[in-house]
Amino acid sequence: MVSVSTAAVPRRMPLGVRAPSAIETKRLLLRRPLPSDADAVFARYAGDPAVTRYLGWRTHRSVADSRMFLACCEAEWTQAGVGPYLLQSRENGEILGSTALRLSSPQQAATGYVLAQDAWGQGYATEALRAMRELALRIGVLRLTAICHPDHRASWRVMEKCGFTREGLLRGHAHFPNIAPGTAADVLCYALVFEPEWQPLVI
Repeated sequence: MVSVSTAAVPRRMPLGVRAPSAIETKRLLLRRPLPSDADAVFARYAGDPAVTRYLGWRTHRSVADSRMFLACCEAEWTQAGVGPYLLQSRENGEILGSTALRLSSPQQAATGYVLAQDAWGQGYATEALRAMRELALRIGVLRLTAICHPDHRASWRVMEKCGFTREGLLRGHAHFPNIAPGTAADVLCYALVFEPEWQPLVI
């Protein structure tokens, strides 16, 4: 999957953004995480080594790790007005993974996604990434980026399918603690640049 953990929001940056706390697509409900989601987050994806292999954060070892993650999600939403979204099936309410829109400035943002194993190969990543692309456009982002491990072909194919352009290889740019702890690794950088005449919508 794709990680946005290396693109933290600078503290006290006055972004003035208010993203919707819930977004619906054809099959997904993307919603702001809640503290009560900790058990599901841990069980569905964050505690699964196969799922987190290509992510920039360590596999959660307990529900306590997932609670900490959710506390960080809440802090990010409070500070930036946007942040991580859980991916929930509209059909049965099951948590399928998560995505995020992380602002580095009012015009630049990073995104990413992660899915539970049983949600792989069904187009959910594409659906979630398109939702983040549309959200970025709505709030006035001009440049949206995502990075992934060079070996993670499935993820960079999703980005290309969603209109992202590969800009190159960033040497020693990120850490993948579930592959090589403490080692700076190369990543593929993808970006989507919106046309400058686009105007943000008031939400």
